[in-house]
Amino acid sequence: MNDPIEHISKITPRYDFTWYLKWLSTILMLSAIIIRATGFFPVIDFICSTLGCLGWTLVGFIWHDRALMMLNGIACSLLLIGLIKLLVV
Repeated sequence: MNDPIEHISKITPRYDFTWYLKWLSTILMLSAIIIRATGFFPVIDFICSTLGCLGWTLVGFIWHDRALMMLNGIACSLLLIGLIKLLVV
């Protein structure tokens, strides 16, 4: 019996700059979610979220992936506005 999963090949690059950037960005995003869940350190939450979204936006540019660019570019902009508002007020 043929297992269809055995025939799937990876398309995304491995161990190049984007591989490290996407994993660093993912770790930053997950860290921000954990910090947000505790309710403490909102500035660190915004910084980690913004940097994670910025990283994924750069990955989207390098991969020419419009969905990644749009989602993370807009999220990064909104998070940056929230960070500025948090620091100014």
